[in-house]
Amino acid sequence: MKLRTSSASALFLVPLVAGALALPATAQTGMNTTALEHSVVLDNLESPWDMAFLADGTMFFTEKCKGLSVLMPSGEVKPLLGMSGSEGYPSTADDLFCEGQAGMMGVAIDPNFAENRRIYVYSTSNMVTPHTNRLMRLVVSEDFTGVSDRTDIVDDVPYKMAASDHPFGGPGAHNGGRVRFGPDGALWLTTGDNHNAEIPQSPTLMGSKVLRIDTDGNAHPDNNPPEGFDKRAYTYGHRNVQGIAFEPATGTPIVVEHGPWHSDEITVLVNGGNGGWDPRPNMAGRGDCPDNYCGYSPNQMEGMNRYERAAFMPMTDLDTYPDAMQPIWDNNGWSQGSGSAAFLEGEQWGDWNGAMVVGVMGIGFGGTPIGQRIDVVELTDDLQVEDVTEMTLPMESARFRSVVLGPDGSLYTAVDEGAIHKLTPAN
Repeated sequence: MKLRTSSASALFLVPLVAGALALPATAQTGMNTTALEHSVVLDNLESPWDMAFLADGTMFFTEKCKGLSVLMPSGEVKPLLGMSGSEGYPSTADDLFCEGQAGMMGVAIDPNFAENRRIYVYSTSNMVTPHTNRLMRLVVSEDFTGVSDRTDIVDDVPYKMAASDHPFGGPGAHNGGRVRFGPDGALWLTTGDNHNAEIPQSPTLMGSKVLRIDTDGNAHPDNNPPEGFDKRAYTYGHRNVQGIAFEPATGTPIVVEHGPWHSDEITVLVNGGNGGWDPRPNMAGRGDCPDNYCGYSPNQMEGMNRYERAAFMPMTDLDTYPDAMQPIWDNNGWSQGSGSAAFLEGEQWGDWNGAMVVGVMGIGFGGTPIGQRIDVVELTDDLQVEDVTEMTLPMESARFRSVVLGPDGSLYTAVDEGAIHKLTPAN
């Protein structure tokens, strides 16, 4: 592993306090070997959140506060399912709503779509109180003009109902939201902690988990959570996972997660593993915290050294949980909104064939670098980070919410500013 020597990092280098997570910094010095061509696939969208492709290029996409639509290979966009109050959709679901970070998020296509026409969409719902986040199974009509037969296969992912005294403290915080099929054919869903300190280590609350389930919402038979845990949990103890991808050679699940003013992380998942996030007050040397959540402590509204933050409130607390899954990357201690992941595949990507890409939305706080970018993360055969290269973009940086490899081998990215871009290696 190479060592990073950026001047930005040097400004904040201090000795790590005993017990804090200490990862070697990783260089962003790799050669940018691939020139990219760029085109705008769609614009004038409202917070596009995720995409999923059929083999012919048909692209389903979600907009957080509007709903689900599909872009046909002809270029025609067909609305499918609107949120409450949305207009222009053939049908709306009155219980689906958006607030803060919540709304319509991840989307995935059933591997047997040609036979069953099923897709899966994760959204916030007020069908019950307290409200929840739900994973819905829908059937797409033969002419792609609508969806039917909604079945909520997961209906109990917690939702933050009320504001709290925290940064981004409004309702709807930290829902996770990525939905993907793994190479094992199972359905994977990532969730978040809602600014609720009890959720991450809870055996039964389904926030802060990575779920592995079947298409009816049942636990995968090989899940191995600790005794007493909900069997749907593949891993637990996460903060707010929004990125999950599967290493092509082995199928190993790898997640990308936001940090709390410090330490975005990439973690190779272990069946039954603990992510080590536990923001409860009055433990691990901490006292009381605002609204019983230490996730941004100390000095949650003021800038301070990120390593001191990490020592006080670790993203992965290896002192309390020595067997927790250790991240393979921590963004050099920065929190910049690392929130989506995919693997580049195909000879067109040259030396990056098989590398992981991470979309970084960008967060600045107390003078920290915002860091909007797409990183190319090259891994060793044993899934350690070998090198990290910031992709040289043929477009302006933005809040990269989603990165997805399309069936044409291009990389597609949705940005909060309202567009979906296509990046293609130049010949």
